[in-house]
Amino acid sequence: MKLSFEEKRILEGNEGVARQKAMELLVKYGEALGAERLIETNNVCVSLSAGAYSRLKSPVSESDVDASFSRMYLDSEDPFEIPKAKVFTCRLIREMDPENWQIQGISPERHEMNLAAEKVCARIGMQLMHTCAPYLVGNVPVMGEHCAWIESSAVIYCNSVLGGRTNIEGMESATASMLVGRTPYWGYHVDENRWGTHLVEVEYQPESVMDWGLLGYYVGEIVQEHVPVINGIIKAPNIARLKHHGAAAASSGGVEMYHVVGFTPEAHSVKQAFGKNKPKMKLKYGKAERKKAYDNLTSAKDENVDFIMLGCPHYTLEEVWNAAKLLEGRRIHDNVNLWIFTPHALKTIADQAGLTDTIAKAGAVLMTDTCPCISHVQPKNVKTAATDSAKHAHYMPAILGFPTWFGSQKDCIEAAITGKWRGELK
Repeated sequence: MKLSFEEKRILEGNEGVARQKAMELLVKYGEALGAERLIETNNVCVSLSAGAYSRLKSPVSESDVDASFSRMYLDSEDPFEIPKAKVFTCRLIREMDPENWQIQGISPERHEMNLAAEKVCARIGMQLMHTCAPYLVGNVPVMGEHCAWIESSAVIYCNSVLGGRTNIEGMESATASMLVGRTPYWGYHVDENRWGTHLVEVEYQPESVMDWGLLGYYVGEIVQEHVPVINGIIKAPNIARLKHHGAAAASSGGVEMYHVVGFTPEAHSVKQAFGKNKPKMKLKYGKAERKKAYDNLTSAKDENVDFIMLGCPHYTLEEVWNAAKLLEGRRIHDNVNLWIFTPHALKTIADQAGLTDTIAKAGAVLMTDTCPCISHVQPKNVKTAATDSAKHAHYMPAILGFPTWFGSQKDCIEAAITGKWRGELK
C-alpha cells in the first residue's frame, strides 16, 4: 500500500501509540481488501459499545474503558489512554435509553458501564448523536464526500440518497479512521463500484412507507450485495420512505447502495446510473413480488399481540407526529407495550411540541438512543410482536426469539389499542 509522508509518520509512531496502532490496523485492512492507498476522511460514524466492557467489574472507571478500548478495537494488550478524535466523529446507536433504561430492563451494572463509555466518548471529542440515522440530526454528507460509517441503514442512505461515499465499516476500522482521518480507498469510494448492476422495472407504484419497505426487501433478497437501479417511480419518495427502503434492502441482502432513476443524485437517467455497466439481470416488481415480500416478512400467526416496536431506523419527527395523531385521545391495551424510538435530539423537539406527552397519555413510551435488537431488550414475557419496520421484522425473530407481524404504522397502532393484529396487505 502506498502511504503519504504524513501516513508514514503516524505508522512510525510519531503521533503516539494509539494512532500508530490505528494506522497499522488500517494498512492491514486495506491490504487485505486490495486497496492501493488510503483516502482522507473528515466524517466518521462509530458506536463504541458498552458491551465491549462487559467483563469489567463494578465500579467501572474511565481508565478501565481505555484499557478495554485498546484491546477490543485496536488489538493491543498494552493499555493506553485514548487520544482525541482527529476528525469529526459521531457516536451512533448505543445500548440504552438514559431516561427509560429501567423500563427497558437494563441492569444497574450495565447502566453504569454505559455511563462510563459515554464519558470516554465525550472526553475524546465524539459527537453523542446516539442514533442509527445520523442524517436526521445534522450529519448530512455532501455529494462525493468520503466517509467511514458503520450501520447498514445509515451507510445505504449516505451512499444512495446523499451521494456521500462510504463502505459498511466495522467497529475496529471506523475507530481507527476516527484516530487518523483515513480509510482504505476501495468499494464505494471508487466511481465504477457505484454504478448499477441490476435493473428493477417497477410495475406496482410504491406509495406508503410500508410499500417502500416491501420494495427494498424484495430487491435486496434478489440482488444481495449488488447495486439495484429502480426505474419507473413516478412520485418522489420522502425521507421516511427512502430510509425504510434502504434499511430493508440492507437487511434482506447486503445492499449498500441503490439508485432510483430521476430521484437519487447519481441516477438522473438509467444510463447515468449504470455508467459503463450493462445490467446483469432485469427484474420486475409488481403485485406478486410485493405480496411475496410481505409474506416473507411475517413470521407471526397468533393474532394476540403484546409488544409493538416502531422506529427502526429511528423515526423522523414527521413519523413521531403521525404516531401521536393516531394515539391522541386513545389508550393502548393493558396487555400491550408500545415502544417508539427516535433520536434524542428529535425527542427534545417532540417534548416541546407536546407529542411526547400525547404518546405517554396513551400509555406508550417515546424512547431514544437504542432499539430492541441492538440492546437485546424487550418487555417481559413477549409472545408476539409487531412492527412497521421491514428491518426489525427481519431481525426480531432471530435476535429476540419471538414471531413478528409486519405492517403499516396505522396497523401497528391499531394493534396496540386492541391487542389484536388486524393488519393486511391492501
